[in-house]
Amino acid sequence: MIFLRRLVQLLTLVVQSGWWEVAPSPTDEGALRSGHGEHGEPGHQEPHKDTYSTFASEFLESRHLSDDGYPFPTAPPVDPFARIKVVDCGVTKGCIRYGKPGCDAETCDYFLSYRRIGTDVEYEMSADTDGWVAVGFSSDKKMGGDDVMGCVHDDNGRVRIHHFYNVGQWAKEIKRNPARDEEGIFDNNRVTCRFKRPLYVPREETLVDLHLSWYYLFAWGPAIQGSITRHDIDNPPVSDRMVSIYKYEDLFMPSTAYQTFNSPLCLLLIVALTFYLLMGTP
Repeated sequence: MIFLRRLVQLLTLVVQSGWWEVAPSPTDEGALRSGHGEHGEPGHQEPHKDTYSTFASEFLESRHLSDDGYPFPTAPPVDPFARIKVVDCGVTKGCIRYGKPGCDAETCDYFLSYRRIGTDVEYEMSADTDGWVAVGFSSDKKMGGDDVMGCVHDDNGRVRIHHFYNVGQWAKEIKRNPARDEEGIFDNNRVTCRFKRPLYVPREETLVDLHLSWYYLFAWGPAIQGSITRHDIDNPPVSDRMVSIYKYEDLFMPSTAYQTFNSPLCLLLIVALTFYLLMGTP
């Protein structure tokens, strides 16, 4: 049916343009140039028309129109994932870093940022893993009965945002997902994502109101066919104090290796060993 419509449109364009008419003979052209018609009347010369180019342009234009005469829609450009800006930490957003001192969103073992945008809270997460990265909102620093948002890298290379609820030590996926404006990327063996979530939500067991302060649980680990598995470390880090989305801080939490090195006992042992080596044995 569409083909017949196109054929009728093309025939109409051909007839209207006059492209099918027979070219005038040399005699007729001479009469027109002399200014006299066939019966000696002053000739009337039509302005020159490039009928072929007119037909071609109209034909090309018709190919880009729908059946209703409107242009076909074009796909919007796809914006690449914007890198996380750590220079905004403590200024226009709050950040929590876990790993080596001085690390950023691309080098920390785990990175989280948050900021208010209208009635939403925007979160950015990144972790050194090829599976998943998540944040949980807890009232007691312990896993169990926690609202959790996670970004999962699936087998197709996509990073999707999921909503979970901690049942004991295991995360159960919840169909109701409050995330929106979600985007994510897997690059350089890191899962990174960004999403928004409403600040206020109806009271429900699996969702918390983010305008209240919570302890933040941080976890990451491998995934199998887009499903999360046990986190990488036995005791995932937890924020030292409750986090308020109304207070933008830039908090650093040293990873386990640096915690051991910086512990008072470790420093005392290093001092004792240094003193022993300098003084020598009797």
